[in-house]
Amino acid sequence: MDQRIFDLICPDRQTTAVIFASPHSGNEYPDDLMGRTILDSHAIRSSEDAFVHDLFAAAPQFGAPILSARFPRAYLDLNRGRDELDPALIDGVRRRYHSPRIASGLGVVPRVVSNGRAIYRGKLTQAEAESRIERCWVPYHRTLRDLMDKTSDQFGQAILVDCHSMPHEAVDSLVRSEASRPHVVIGDRFGASADTAIVQRIEALFRAEGLTVARNSPFAGAYTVQHYGRPGRGHHAIQIEIDRSLYMNEAAILPHEGYEAFRALITRVIAGIADIARPTVNRMAAE
Repeated sequence: MDQRIFDLICPDRQTTAVIFASPHSGNEYPDDLMGRTILDSHAIRSSEDAFVHDLFAAAPQFGAPILSARFPRAYLDLNRGRDELDPALIDGVRRRYHSPRIASGLGVVPRVVSNGRAIYRGKLTQAEAESRIERCWVPYHRTLRDLMDKTSDQFGQAILVDCHSMPHEAVDSLVRSEASRPHVVIGDRFGASADTAIVQRIEALFRAEGLTVARNSPFAGAYTVQHYGRPGRGHHAIQIEIDRSLYMNEAAILPHEGYEAFRALITRVIAGIADIARPTVNRMAAE
């Protein structure tokens, strides 16, 4: 991994209050992770939201910036608070409160990847954990906060769309049949992180593409939407989870034959989302 820990791609001119982010699709695995892990180079990728940054790469074409992490979720989870430290992994950390995420090994420095497979043998030092947080978490969230504030100043609001993918089996326990299985899960913390009208319009865009959409179950949104979503201030944050099987072979972690068609579908959704928060004068000029 080089010195750039994220990519921020901005349009020549931002014309919408929407910001896209992909915190879990990074695929540059640092030496200090690969030198410590007991997993092979394929297994450690199982918690990666592979290709999500590419699916949403068209955002700048529609006047919206996109922020994407380069490092992987297995190294550091940007959708966690910096204080969500796992005492089962990090030496010297004391349990301060009960957190299901930490208990399951999914703190800010993850202990496991998918299916509960351990990343390390033994513990990391607290200094190692804090170093990752300072080098990766702090600048990413500083940049995201700056994007939200500048966008809000320019447009009077900011809408963060935090983009993720979910394993196909992630909703198995919730569905009665394949027909009711959601292709997309939209999380808004049960209405706490974004205005309902915005969420409804985003949901309608996915449905118009023939996708089945669920809201807040099983993913209501974690740290990012909880922290940045302040609808009363005009700061809205929505988490989007997309079924990986729609565009990739999950076992091989490779795009499948339907990838390009699905990316075109997502590009149409991006255009619609960007238009939700485009000032009327800009929309008329574009037409």
